[in-house]
Amino acid sequence: MKEKKKLKYDLAYLRIATEWGKLSYCKRKQVGAIIVRDRMIISDGYNGTPSGFENCCEDEENLTKWYVLHAEANAILKVARSTQSCEGATLYITLSPCKDCSKLIHQSGIKRVVYLEEYKDTSGVDFLRKAGVEAEHLQVLNE
Repeated sequence: MKEKKKLKYDLAYLRIATEWGKLSYCKRKQVGAIIVRDRMIISDGYNGTPSGFENCCEDEENLTKWYVLHAEANAILKVARSTQSCEGATLYITLSPCKDCSKLIHQSGIKRVVYLEEYKDTSGVDFLRKAGVEAEHLQVLNE
């Protein structure tokens, strides 16, 4: 019964992350992230440019600009500017994290990552698992 309730919450938070990702101005991929601790959303993020920059993520060749922040990085950075802590939290994200974001996730104290789609390079998830962070791929949002 406990696993069923956990799955119910996991799917609900992933739906929120999916909706949040739709706020992204990026054309190639819209990614959303939600950080939850003690069943409370403490942060959110989506991929996009840093504050004060134009909301255009791709260059003339449709390549992502180097300074675009990933959704999980945006969510973690929001926590860093607040009085909250990621210690022991769960990150819900629509796309599995890259290598660089995986380092941020581990260092921030997040203990669990739940994601919908798997990124082509799985080394970020591999790193998280090696670091003792639980990483779970939930493929289905339909209930």
